[in-house]
Amino acid sequence: QVQLVESGGGLVQPGGSLRLSCAASLSIFSIYTMGWYRQAPGKERELVATITSGGSTNYADSVKGRYTISRDNAKKTVYLQMNSLKPEDTAVYYCNARQVLAQYWGQGTQVTVSS
Repeated sequence: QVQLVESGGGLVQPGGSLRLSCAASLSIFSIYTMGWYRQAPGKERELVATITSGGSTNYADSVKGRYTISRDNAKKTVYLQMNSLKPEDTAVYYCNARQVLAQYWGQGTQVTVSS
């Protein structure tokens, strides 16, 4: 059974930083496109960032220049470094793994940006 386990969420003040991690129990982690999505209360889940098996990255306009996605294939882990956090970044952040034949989601980790 595939598991994606997120960690690193929490409460941070505006302007602060957090680093999310997602450890995957995928047998061949390296072939998956990994991504981070988020869902704020009353809103739909939205894409935050993705990173392909080849290392190409894509970001939502709202986080460009502030967030960085990276992956460590040896550790089967994807990271999301979040800087200059804003109150509107408050959401549950979900890890996603996908390839042609399958897609998996983590359980989510709460990020709250508040003073």
